[in-house]
Amino acid sequence: MTDIVSANQSSMTPEQAAHARRGIERRMRRAAALAAAQEEQRRTDELFMRKALDQARRAAALGEVPIGCVIVKDGRIIARACNRRNTDHSALSHAEISAIRKACRRLADWRLTGCTLYVTLEPCPMCAGACVQSRIDRVVIGAASPKSGCGGSLLNLLQNPDFNHRCEVTEGILQEECSSILSSFFQALRNDHSV
Repeated sequence: MTDIVSANQSSMTPEQAAHARRGIERRMRRAAALAAAQEEQRRTDELFMRKALDQARRAAALGEVPIGCVIVKDGRIIARACNRRNTDHSALSHAEISAIRKACRRLADWRLTGCTLYVTLEPCPMCAGACVQSRIDRVVIGAASPKSGCGGSLLNLLQNPDFNHRCEVTEGILQEECSSILSSFFQALRNDHSV
């Protein structure tokens, strides 16, 4: 960019050239600040996704599909849950639904504004709907779910412009780890059934 200013300086007054340099310097500082903020957000997202992965490991230990979720408000975890459909004998015992229930109880409010939900697998239609209905600000997804994902893979219920609330979505945080825990679980399941 400085080269552009240098090339154009021949047709500028010294004051105009100085003003142009200051403008470029301001834009460069803003870009550097934005990059630093994005890097800090990525580190924060990875930290909380690791906590969701801990929940996924709890689900695997129960013999459940390893999906974990944490909900964060003001930098603190206010709810955590894992998939428990088989354990609870309930189709509603998805990690996200259980975490949303806990967070609502903790805040004594059905509105989870100011909260971020971290989940190891892209939400299904039910869970995506619960995120929208509970007014969660942001949903951070580890692995995509091409067969049932409603955070952008199959449908995008989280950001549907026809709804009265939309969630900000960040995808692919610790994607390899989140995918790996699911792949390992299903591979072990196939090996057990092939014996």
